[in-house]
Amino acid sequence: MTGTVVVGGGVGALAAAIRLAAAGHAVTVLERNPTVGGKLAGFERDGFSFETGPSLLTLPAVFEDLLSLAGMSLHEACELVRLDPACDHRFADGSGFRTRSTLEATLAEVEALAPGRSGQWRAFHDRGRRVWDVSARTFLAGPMESPAALIGRMGSPADLWAIDPLPPLARRAAATFDDARLGQWAGRYATYAGSSPYRAPATLACIPYVEQAFGSWYVRGGLQTLADVLARAATSLGVRLRTGAEVTRILHGTSTPSRARTGPHGRRDRIAGRRGGVVGVELAGGELVPAEVVVSDADAHHLYADLLPRRRRLARVRRAGRSSSGFVLLAAVDGTTPGLAHHTVSFSADYRREFAEIFDARVPPTDPTIYVCASSVTDGAQAPAGSENWFVLVNVPSGDHLDWERVGPVYRDRVLEVMAGRGWDVRDRLRWCETITPADIARRSRAVGGAIYGSSSNGRRSAFLRAANRGPVPGLYLVGGSAHPGGGLPLVATGGAIVAAMVEADLVGPAAARGGRTP
Repeated sequence: MTGTVVVGGGVGALAAAIRLAAAGHAVTVLERNPTVGGKLAGFERDGFSFETGPSLLTLPAVFEDLLSLAGMSLHEACELVRLDPACDHRFADGSGFRTRSTLEATLAEVEALAPGRSGQWRAFHDRGRRVWDVSARTFLAGPMESPAALIGRMGSPADLWAIDPLPPLARRAAATFDDARLGQWAGRYATYAGSSPYRAPATLACIPYVEQAFGSWYVRGGLQTLADVLARAATSLGVRLRTGAEVTRILHGTSTPSRARTGPHGRRDRIAGRRGGVVGVELAGGELVPAEVVVSDADAHHLYADLLPRRRRLARVRRAGRSSSGFVLLAAVDGTTPGLAHHTVSFSADYRREFAEIFDARVPPTDPTIYVCASSVTDGAQAPAGSENWFVLVNVPSGDHLDWERVGPVYRDRVLEVMAGRGWDVRDRLRWCETITPADIARRSRAVGGAIYGSSSNGRRSAFLRAANRGPVPGLYLVGGSAHPGGGLPLVATGGAIVAAMVEADLVGPAAARGGRTP
C-alpha cells in the first residue's frame, strides 16, 4: 500500500483519490478550505440556494464509472434531471431558439429560427461527433506531454484532421453557417474552456455535440451535491479528507529533513528515493506529511511559483495563457418570470468586440453576453415560493490588474442595466444581490487572477502548452483545470483517471495500470 498525498480537494483531486484508494493506496487529501469540492460549491441565504461553480453536468457516465469503484451509483446517489430545454439562446435582434433534449426537437427549433438552416446545424453536429469520437480515444486516453504522444494514440493520419485543430472555432462556424446568429451560438462553446472563439481551435465543436448526444443534466439540490457524493465515495474507500490544511511546500530529495524521506509504512520510497523524488509536503505551521506520491490539484502557476518553484515550468504555464474569469451576481428575485428557462444565454450585439475587450484590452466587456441559471425553475426548493434564484455570469478577463473593490459595484450596475435593456429588468424585484468577482475566485481557489479554467484553450498549440500530468520530480503528478486534459467537470475527472493510471504504471508496473480506466 503506497502513501499518497493529494494537494487540494477539487473534483480532479477527488477523482484521483478515489481511483488510487480503490487500487490499494493509502490516500490523504489536504484541502485549505473548510470543505472539499473546489469550484463545485454553493451559496445559501434566506432560503435562496445558488450553484457558484459548475451548473451543468455533462457526460454523467464519467462519474458513474468513478463511483462504481466505491460500490456506488451516481443515479442512486443523486437525482439527475435531464433538462429540456437544455438552454434558451437569445440574440441581439430579439430572436432566439432553444436546444432541446432530442436532436429532432432541436433541429425543429433551428428551422423555426432560420428556415433552411437545420441541415447546417446537423452538419455541425456531425462534425462535433467525429471530433469527439477521435478525441475520446486519443486526447482523453492518457497523458499528452508532446504532439508525438497524441499522434501515437491515433489510428491514422485521418484522425489528426478529424479533430480539426487548425482553424479557430469561429472560422469553422462561419464556414458551416450562413446565418450569423448560429455562428455566434457555436462560438459560445469556447467559453466553456474560458477561451475566445476567435482563437480557440475548432476541436471545441465537440462540446455542443456532447451536450446534445449525452444530455445536459441538473443534480437536484444543486450540482454541489456531487461534491458531497464524491467525498462519501472517497471516505468509504479509506481516503482521509483533511480540510483547513494548507500545503505550502512540496518536499523532495534533500529539501527536507531525513525523517521525511521514509514512506508512511516504514520503507524507503520506491519513487521518492530516486533522483530527488517527492517525499511529502509541508503545511502552514510547519507540519510535515510524508508521502511516496504527491498529486497536485493546485493551479499549475501556483504549483511552480510557490509550492515547487520551477522557472522553466512556470514559463511554460505562462505561455499557455490564462483562461477568462467570471463576474457573478447571485440575485434573489421576487416574483416569477414567464418563460424563463433553467439556463439562458443572452448574446451581445458584437461578439468580436466582446472578446477583444476580454482578451486584448483586458477589461470587462461593455456589452456582455449574459448567462443566467435559474435552478428554481426546475427545483422549487432552491428559492422561496413565488421567487427565483438568478445566477448571472458575465465573462471578464482574469488577472490582478483591476481593482474589483472599486470596479465591482460599478460593473454590477452595468450588468443590471444591460439586462434591463434586453427585457430582463429585475432591479425593482431584487430582494438582495451578492457579487463574486475574479478577486473572490482567486482568494478561494488560488486560481491565479481568478482564471476559472486555469490555462486557456486559445491557440493551436494550447493543448500542448497546458501543464503535463507528470511533474518535474519523480512521484509528482498534476490534475485539475490547468493540467491536461483541461477544465470542466468531466475533463478534470478524466484527468484523475489518467493520473491514477500513471501512478500505477510508475510504481508497480504496466500490468497493474490496466485497472485504471479512462472514459
